[in-house]
Amino acid sequence: MALYELAVFDPSDPVLDPMWRQGMFVIPFMTRLGITNSWGGWSITGGTVTNPGIWSYEGVAGAHIVFSGLCFLAAIWHWVYWDLEIFCDERTGKPSLDLPKIFGIHLFLSGVACFGFGAFHVTGLYGPGIWVSDPYGLTGKVQPVNPARNSLSSYCSRNIGHISGPIPS
Repeated sequence: MALYELAVFDPSDPVLDPMWRQGMFVIPFMTRLGITNSWGGWSITGGTVTNPGIWSYEGVAGAHIVFSGLCFLAAIWHWVYWDLEIFCDERTGKPSLDLPKIFGIHLFLSGVACFGFGAFHVTGLYGPGIWVSDPYGLTGKVQPVNPARNSLSSYCSRNIGHISGPIPS
């Protein structure tokens, strides 16, 4: 999807004709996560780029394609070479799939990957941070973001109008 959007995106006027007005969906999310340059020689800030490197829109899309292929190859390797209980029916002893267990394992691993991405890339510990802009989206830059600790308690403790106070009977 990102490669398709890059093929149809017109970066000539990023202020009056931004990507979200052109119907882009994936590229704005990539920009919010800190990707600002393209192999096409343009930047989201309006400047020209001579060497965007691997962490450009096309580079990140390609990295995700390669990563998904490696995950598929890892799944095939584990299916063939590992004799795990999730691949064997306990009653018959024949090969089968324990789908809830497989789902749980993959849910855990994807949670670890998402937490690692947020903890290292977004906060700036290992990575640039994310795109932070003004309320109107006109200016911005990539910078690390401090995590909001205990943000749910501040949300729950504020006065929410008609919901606050005793519940009518």
